[in-house]
Amino acid sequence: MSFLYYKDVIEEEDLVMAFISRNDIKPMIVKSGETLNTRYGVFPHDLMIGARYGEQIASAKGYGFIHLLQPTPELWTLSLPHRTQIVYTFDSSYVVQRLRVLPGSRVIEAGTGSGSFSHAFARTIHSNGRLFSYEFHKPRYEEAKGEFECHKLPNITLTHRDVCTDGFKVDGVNVDGDAVFLDLPAPWEAIEHLDEVVAKDRRVSICCFSPCIEQVVKTIEALTAKNWNGIEMVEVSGRKWEAHREMVRDVDEAVARLKDIKKRAVAGLERKRKLNQTSDEFENEDIDIQTTEENDISHKEPAGKGETDLKPKSDQNTKDRGYNPFGKGMRIREGDPAYNWINVTRSEPEVKSHTSYLTFAYRNQ
Repeated sequence: MSFLYYKDVIEEEDLVMAFISRNDIKPMIVKSGETLNTRYGVFPHDLMIGARYGEQIASAKGYGFIHLLQPTPELWTLSLPHRTQIVYTFDSSYVVQRLRVLPGSRVIEAGTGSGSFSHAFARTIHSNGRLFSYEFHKPRYEEAKGEFECHKLPNITLTHRDVCTDGFKVDGVNVDGDAVFLDLPAPWEAIEHLDEVVAKDRRVSICCFSPCIEQVVKTIEALTAKNWNGIEMVEVSGRKWEAHREMVRDVDEAVARLKDIKKRAVAGLERKRKLNQTSDEFENEDIDIQTTEENDISHKEPAGKGETDLKPKSDQNTKDRGYNPFGKGMRIREGDPAYNWINVTRSEPEVKSHTSYLTFAYRNQ
């Protein structure tokens, strides 16, 4: 199964993204006779072969279930083994748009890392484009190369090299790149080598991904020295919005709630007073019981702690007191037609993305 194409039916040796939960997505190669073990049960691969992508299958004993999803760069980003800090979809989608990457584009990527962004680039440029990716760390290079081959991404040319010192040239290949993405600790050292590999007959765009503002300053200086134009720095923030319904409350209801609260407060104080009074009476009775038992031939055992003749507790907490926003009383399902509702939204307070600075520029040849 390739990231470049879609298919309906799962076959043996296909890559499948097993959606176990929102925080647990497991990529796997389907092989006859093997199994996937999860906390929700055991799922034989034989049940997956012949199933359709997107289908839900039950475990061998029928207790749990998972969904079998098509591999996509977004799902791969969430599930891949992290060898380095990765570029998340919040940033990668924006970078692809700003760099004007299209099917057929020739992209230069320095800093392959875990290969997250490489998959997004490969899908966008498709089979008639070419991604030239560079990784200086030998173990990461070898792992990424194996994944690209397994995921059937022939439009990626992966090179083991430190581009900051050795440049971007590939033997026997005219790179002719029209989009550049540098995810490097010192991108300014690589910028001076770009002239020999970028296109000479069309617009070229560049983006440098840097976590520190000091890196951005040096990058801008290097871009300016090499006559790159339209330099701009961007920081991408992602925020999720939650839509739900909220009950419409009027003044009469608010007054009724205040009266109910006051009534329950008075009832609680009265109950506490009676409980204290009963407790004092019980202590006096206990003294009389002990005196009587000393002269009682049967020597009956006194009642255990808490075995009093108190009246049963009031059942006011178990009564259905109607809708209560403080959690007591009857629970009302959101959207209940017996009440009035309005649609509202609420944003997620935290930004769940890697915060880095994106420095863009372009050059017309």
